[in-house]
Amino acid sequence: MIELSEAQQLIRRTVRNFAAAEIEPIADRMDREDEWPGHLWPMLGELGLLGVTIEERYGGSDAGLLAGVIATEELARASASVALSYGAHANLCANNIATNGSEAQKERYLPGLCSGAEVGALALTEPEAGSDAVGIRTTAAREGDVYRLNGTKMFITNGSEADTLVLYAKTDPDAGSRGITAFIVESSFDGFSVGQKLDKVGHRGSPTAELLLEDCLVPVGNVLGREGGGAAVMMQGLAVERAFLAGEPLGIAQAALDAAVAYARERRQFGQRIGDFQLIQAMLADMYTELEAARWLVYRAASVVEQRAAQGERANKEAASAILYSAEMSSRVADKAVQIHGGYGYMSESRVARYVRDAKLLEIGAGTSEIRRLLIGRELVGPE
Repeated sequence: MIELSEAQQLIRRTVRNFAAAEIEPIADRMDREDEWPGHLWPMLGELGLLGVTIEERYGGSDAGLLAGVIATEELARASASVALSYGAHANLCANNIATNGSEAQKERYLPGLCSGAEVGALALTEPEAGSDAVGIRTTAAREGDVYRLNGTKMFITNGSEADTLVLYAKTDPDAGSRGITAFIVESSFDGFSVGQKLDKVGHRGSPTAELLLEDCLVPVGNVLGREGGGAAVMMQGLAVERAFLAGEPLGIAQAALDAAVAYARERRQFGQRIGDFQLIQAMLADMYTELEAARWLVYRAASVVEQRAAQGERANKEAASAILYSAEMSSRVADKAVQIHGGYGYMSESRVARYVRDAKLLEIGAGTSEIRRLLIGRELVGPE
């Protein structure tokens, strides 16, 4: 059993109150108009959320991974879109730099990312390289004090708005995973541009874009880690990424359950509340039970991942199982919420319909459910 500390409970209350006041009133409009809520970023920075896992000397709050999971959960309860962009910024970009960056890089980039003055993103996926990250084709050729990057990135969360990106390219295309290097790229660098902005089914308001690198010049000092060490940077962060993101489906499912319970109490059929029908009660009971099981699995995974990371170890199967179960649970819970709402739940403007659309992405992003199962199975079986 994971007992939340007073500080973690305070973070939950703080984020819940902020989300209710600032995010929930605009969540439907964000979804309808695919509107990026950039004004929220300095506000999230002021709350200490953008640097939740980062040391205070760089502008962070150093509250830990579980605090980040809780923040993600509460943001997603109001808007999965805000939660997704938050995770890409705070975890995939800022925490990556904090973990792998040099002192100069941390001092240069973290304060702006923690305050919300800058927006962060991670650029790994390409048109022909998703789960097969080693198959990326973006190249980086060193020319004196700079690298010249060429290639295309696809499905990049925050891509069209990001100022600072952790981006992967091949410095030695023939060396497989040993030829990948991670870079810190600024969107203002020559040769960097945003291609098409992508129109998603869900998570609308969290911008997803194609990025173009055409002779993009990146200083040698912006190598994150060392040349050829990008795969190690990537693998080191996967467990943290999955644990952090696993908080989002919790928030989606909680919002779906809240909506279903409220509707079951107010909707009347055959002279009584539909919540008085045993079949509806059974559906609500299943939704509640699955959500509670997922929540404590995710919280435990965050604690284990953080403890192992402090010891220089990884908790890959714990993190993968947390996001696997949490993501699929949120899809099931959201689907039941639509069923309980009946015809009203199937309308475009229905919030429970939004929850279904948002939940599906969590079975695809950060490694598909199929990839997560492979990772867990391989670790359980072990080498021959």
